[in-house]
Amino acid sequence: MIEVSRNRFEELVAEALDTIPPELAKVMDNVVVVVVDDPPEEGLLGLYTGIPLTERGDWYSGVLPDRIEIYRNPTLEICDTEEDVVAEVQITVVHEIAHHFGIDDHRLHELGW
Repeated sequence: MIEVSRNRFEELVAEALDTIPPELAKVMDNVVVVVVDDPPEEGLLGLYTGIPLTERGDWYSGVLPDRIEIYRNPTLEICDTEEDVVAEVQITVVHEIAHHFGIDDHRLHELGW
């Protein structure tokens, strides 16, 4: 396990978000990304909660933003170096954003994520 301050971890999440291609970032809609220390259940590094873009229709308006949570403590528990944390945060951010675009875990695993 490595120690990384909350501020530094938030910076790493922001850096991972900055790597999202601009054409994808532009179509992300009504979603917020936050860092949370601990997940609601063991084994999670991130969690997407909301209505994926592929499931939104004309009825979609006036709703709270979708939420992507990136969990700090479990990520740090599985990493030995800051480079490990950077890589794991990048993978987790991409994984959860993919859910926002309607890509499920099965398809992500087929794609190598």
